[in-house]
Order: sequence, then structure tokens, then C-alpha cells
Amino acid sequence: MTTEAGRGQEAMKVSDYPTAIQHLTAALRTSKSPLWLIQRSTAYQRTGQHDLSLIDADNALLASMDRGKRDLIATSYFRRAVALHGLGRFGDARLCLTWCHKRNDKEKGLTIWMAKVKGDYEKAGGDDAECNKTTVKEVPDKPEEVTADVAPKEEEKAPVAKKAPAVAVTPVAQKPTPKEKIRTEWYQSTATVTIEVFAKGVPKENAEVKIEEGSLDVSFPIASSDSTYDYTLSPLFSKIDASKSTFRITPHKIEIVLHKSLPGLKWSSLEGTEPIPSTTTEEPAAKIPDAVLKADKAPSYPTSSKSGPKNWDTVLQDEKEDEGEEVDDFFKKLYKNADPDTRRAMMKSYQESNGTSLSTVWSDVGSKTFETTPPDGMEAKKWNS
Repeated sequence: MTTEAGRGQEAMKVSDYPTAIQHLTAALRTSKSPLWLIQRSTAYQRTGQHDLSLIDADNALLASMDRGKRDLIATSYFRRAVALHGLGRFGDARLCLTWCHKRNDKEKGLTIWMAKVKGDYEKAGGDDAECNKTTVKEVPDKPEEVTADVAPKEEEKAPVAKKAPAVAVTPVAQKPTPKEKIRTEWYQSTATVTIEVFAKGVPKENAEVKIEEGSLDVSFPIASSDSTYDYTLSPLFSKIDASKSTFRITPHKIEIVLHKSLPGLKWSSLEGTEPIPSTTTEEPAAKIPDAVLKADKAPSYPTSSKSGPKNWDTVLQDEKEDEGEEVDDFFKKLYKNADPDTRRAMMKSYQESNGTSLSTVWSDVGSKTFETTPPDGMEAKKWNS
């Protein structure tokens, strides 16, 4: 038999959130399951009832902690963040996402919502905006329970999301952060390292951010004084791809994203111990002068020989010729000094084999016919008469 919780989950799958709220509410009367509370929190959020969504998310967190459900603890923090964002409490939402990330950095939708909340936080005015103040607790006080079926009727229009009233904000020049209060933070992914320099009122036109393969330099003047803030990392922990690395200056900070040359390498710190040489473009090979290329004779090189410089091309040619002459002289002397039988054996074997065999033993050659046997890789052919 299908349970109330099962009917609620089926309604969630087809985005029938009012029906899902009805069935999940009935199921929660029998058990305060953190999973059912999370599902009803999601349904409330998607019908614009962010205050009720937050109550369910708080109760889901407490129930998950009581039962030691680590995965549901992370999801409960995520649902709290989404509900708080709907209520216009961006600072509290960002904090809840941080707690979620600490327990499960692969929580579904976490990356997208972190970027969304971060953007809304900065658009609202950063740390100074009232809606960005943090009052949320990591472990909430026991909130009231939603026991009545308060799902909006199908014919009624779901209430509009209850957000903080929109206020037209006129951009105001940020009061520069004193030098001694400027702080930095960093975090990394498999491919990048992100460094944040928290300083308000950094003059974009006078700030310098120099990113190289093995170092980083940040410098900007402090408007409220005559001093300059300098931040240097040299050498970096590992080589980076400077062409892909970027930075941006906002009213509240400088954000620098360094792209790792070795993706997947985990940096244990920002600075290393070994210098990182810059990659330099190799100089083209020197061109050989045309006079050398077109010379009829090879150049002669200096020598301490009394006979003067040598042309080594000529020397090598002489060696080859001498080598051939030595072979011919050997066979001439062999034939000249041989007895008549040896001479007959040499002539018969040489002529019958067309110069491919030579024997000096007449007892083997006299009754034998020699065939042409070319060297390996060559083919014997008859000349046309």
C-alpha cells in the first residue's frame, strides 16, 4: 500500500508541490523523519513559502544530528541556505552554504547556489549591507513545528516570495580598509587556486596585479594614508599558466584566479621553496651564410700540422680509393703467386658465377658448376646481347 510519504514523493517528481505538502504533512504526523522534513522544506520553498521552508530545514537539521545522518545534515544546511536566500538574508545564506560545503562539498546544487548567493551578496553592498549581516546559528534553537496543512489551495495563487523590501542603493565610495586590517584568504580546486585580498576602496586605476609563471605581485596605494600595500608570492608552490590566470577588483576585495600548470596537484601552501624559471622562447638557429652553402670546395680548417691545413672531404675520398686499391692488389698477388691448379680454380669459379664466387681448391672446382649467387637484397639479371 502506498504511504503518505510515498504519495508526497511522487507529487514532488511531477512538480505538484501543493499536493506534496499535503501528503508529507500527513506523514510527518507519524514520524519526524529528517528526509520528509527536507522534502517538505523544498516544496514550501518552491511555492514561495520561505519562512515555513526555513522552519522545516531547521527541524530537519536537528533531527539529522540526533540520528547521526551526516549526508542529511549537509542537505539540511543547504535547504536552510536556500530558504534564507528567499527571505533576503544573503549573509546568513552564505554562511549556511559554507557549513554545507564543510560536510559535503559534492552536495547537489551547492556550486550553483554558492555563486548565486555570492553575486547577490556583492550586489547588495557587501559587508556593510544590512541584509548581509549574519545572525544565523550553526545549530539552531528548537523552532516551532509546522503541523497544520498550510499548502496553498490549487485555485489560489501561491504567495509571492517574502524577500527583504527592495531599496534603491546609490553607489557610495567605499571607505578604504586600513593597511593593518587588510587580510587574505585562499582556496583551491583541481585546476585553479583562488586568492582573495579583502580590502575596500582599492583604486582600480592605480592597482597593479602582476601574474607570472612562478610569482604573484599585488600593489595598490591606501587612499586614507600615504602608504602602499604590497603582497608578493615568490616563488609560488608550483608553476601556473599565466595566460589563463585572471583577476578582478570589486568594491570589497581583489580576487585572483591562478590556473595550475599541473591540474590535480594539491597545493599545501601558496609559496614554494624552489625557484620557478620562466619559459623563454628559443632563439632561431643562426642562418648559414650563402657563401658557405654555395662554395665549390669544403672549407679548410686551421691545424698545427707542418704540412698545412687539410681538406677533410678530399682526405675521406682518398681513403675510399685506397681501400679499393688494397683489395685489387690482394687478389693480384694471390693469383700471381698461386700454382697452376689454384689459378684454374680461381678462373673457373669466378667466370661461371659471374664474379659472385671465388675458390682456390681445384679438387672442389673441377667437377662442379658454379651458379650466379648475388648478395642478399640484390637480383641477378642477364645482359641483353
